[in-house]
Amino acid sequence: MTNQAQKSNIDQFKSVLKTHSLKATPQRLAVHEAMLKLGHASADMVTEYIQKNSSTKVTVASVYNILTNLAVLGIYHHRLSANNKMYFDVNTFKHFHIYDCENHIYKDVIDNELQEMIEKHLSKRRFRGYSIDHIDIQLIGKPTRKKRSSFSA
Repeated sequence: MTNQAQKSNIDQFKSVLKTHSLKATPQRLAVHEAMLKLGHASADMVTEYIQKNSSTKVTVASVYNILTNLAVLGIYHHRLSANNKMYFDVNTFKHFHIYDCENHIYKDVIDNELQEMIEKHLSKRRFRGYSIDHIDIQLIGKPTRKKRSSFSA
């Protein structure tokens, strides 16, 4: 992300905070800047990033509270990983995720055709006693490693 794009995103973030009657504190700004760089992250990961790359003082608890509040407001999405850790996602557009259960990282999977197919199929279904707010699909996998053969000449 270019400096201009990041500044624009920070300005948008400040505007969104203002619409929710929240101040653009140094801690909130540092958390958002970290999330822009990390994309998907836990409070521990964001705290570590801020401590390495910013002069803003934060604790894991304050970062977790900020991330949770921003997720409740819909600014971020959150998800519980297979290792029972809460991860936050700066991308709030429709997409799927693949969770790497060995390295504990998320990657976005953007497949509009599949998304439309699933939404179309589910729009015809009724789930007794429930109305569906949105669809959140997470694939869980492990990285594939191709083994190289060593040949002697």
